[in-house]
Amino acid sequence: MAIAFSGGVDSAYLLYAAKLYAEELAAYYVQSDFQPEFEREDACRLAGQLGLPLTVLHVRVLSDPQIASNPPNRCYYCKRRIFSVIEDRAKSDGFEVILDGTNASDDAGDRPGMKALKELSVLSPLRVCGLTKSRIRELSKEAGLFTWNKPAYACLATRIPHGTPISKERLERTERAEAFLISLGFSDFRVRTAVINGRDCARLELKESQLAKLCGMCSRIVSQLKDGCGYGKVLVDLEMRDE
Repeated sequence: MAIAFSGGVDSAYLLYAAKLYAEELAAYYVQSDFQPEFEREDACRLAGQLGLPLTVLHVRVLSDPQIASNPPNRCYYCKRRIFSVIEDRAKSDGFEVILDGTNASDDAGDRPGMKALKELSVLSPLRVCGLTKSRIRELSKEAGLFTWNKPAYACLATRIPHGTPISKERLERTERAEAFLISLGFSDFRVRTAVINGRDCARLELKESQLAKLCGMCSRIVSQLKDGCGYGKVLVDLEMRDE
């Protein structure tokens, strides 16, 4: 079987379980403008921990106008493109079955990308077996996987509101801003783009427990995000992320 491996919590546990039971196994990581560098590094590290080779496939997602224009169902077009590339490579390597890490906590009604997976006959065993995100974290910790407590992470494109075109510049700006906040000790947050008066502004979305830390570093954060990353303003979303 072939595993679409992102380096996140779910696909990491799937890869671990597949190694235990699969007769033959291949792992594929897709590198695109939507993935930050640390995701590739985590994927390579986990594959190395399991002693498995990892094939990195490069996909130019922004070359597809149906993706770059950022419609509400952008994820559908993106998944179709990415998994079609995985399918082509997997078949050329002799693999007919492709698995992904969708879990039982994922809401199909809010994920147009799951429609693409169904159309391409990609199997989601974690979801089929009823494994939720919390249970997968427990099993990953028992298995000794460093990903067990890795914060949930969606691709960089999700930081840009639907209808606002996705550009390499916007994605790179987001990655720089989030990398800076990570360096300050923040976790499980988002730096979303808000277009105000024609300028890209940063809207920080974080947990309430990190608000005091944010306030203590306001000047430094505003300076870096405006001068270092190029945002016009820095805003804070007071509808906090769930703890």
